[in-house]
Amino acid sequence: MNKNGKVYVAGHKGMVGSAITRKLQAEGFTNLVFRTSTELDLRNQQAVEQFFVAEKPDYVFLAAAKVGGILANNQYKADFLYDNLMIQNNVIHQAYKHGVKKLMFLGSSCIYPQMAPQPLKEEYLLTGLLEPTNEPYAIAKIAGIKMCDAYRFQYGCNFISVMPTNLYGPNDNYDLNNSHVLPALLRKFHDAKEQGAPNVTVWGSGKPLREFLHANDLADACYYLMQHCNEAGFVNIGVGEDISIADLALMIKDIVGYKGELVWDTTKPDGTPRKLMDVSKLHGMGWKAKIGLRQGIEAVYKEKFLNN
Repeated sequence: MNKNGKVYVAGHKGMVGSAITRKLQAEGFTNLVFRTSTELDLRNQQAVEQFFVAEKPDYVFLAAAKVGGILANNQYKADFLYDNLMIQNNVIHQAYKHGVKKLMFLGSSCIYPQMAPQPLKEEYLLTGLLEPTNEPYAIAKIAGIKMCDAYRFQYGCNFISVMPTNLYGPNDNYDLNNSHVLPALLRKFHDAKEQGAPNVTVWGSGKPLREFLHANDLADACYYLMQHCNEAGFVNIGVGEDISIADLALMIKDIVGYKGELVWDTTKPDGTPRKLMDVSKLHGMGWKAKIGLRQGIEAVYKEKFLNN
């Protein structure tokens, strides 16, 4: 990436986009272009085309998406499918039409089959049925990968895809109705501590295993891969280690300093039993995560809940 080039970060207000923006600024990129979702509706084909005509970005990080946890994915299936397909179709196509030098499409580990072998290798894509609760989101992200590959094949576009594991970090979503598990647990334990609640109820059995990557590590990996990856397919981005939801809950309970009881609501869904990324391809390219899980959660908790 040429540091004088114009870089468009789609989704710059979100956790991923804001982390990528901070990384680019730290690396000396000053020609950055942004639009909020109210300024530019990426689902609107004409609006996206007008944006690319006017701005002519050299590089694009496509981090804009409609995202949420199990509850949101399950309730708003049509929205998750339509919105994400429209966003990526418009941005990827206009990037091709207007000569973007390189585009990175960001997906999610939910693209893998529900019962895929662990850890999840890139070649396991499309080898089995998806997890039902987030199938529409996963299908949209799979379509994004295939779209980047198709534009590379047909038009020679240098469009690459990366699939991050579960993320947390600054600018995360802490709304209990549509957040992911880690920020939801932070919110629940913090609120319970503040209110002196005798117990905290957590969804599921606590048995599922999940991997968590700090958004700053993701941004570092994305920047690295924009320099070093120029191939079809996609690259997993993760840490290569996982933790049970039960152990995660106990870790967060300890970090927050909550002294009450932990109750598991086993009537609620667990989701996929395990989602551990195989990151050997990423490690082979020369990048590894640096931020430990407890260290990262402590920093996020301090910033979000203790410094306000």
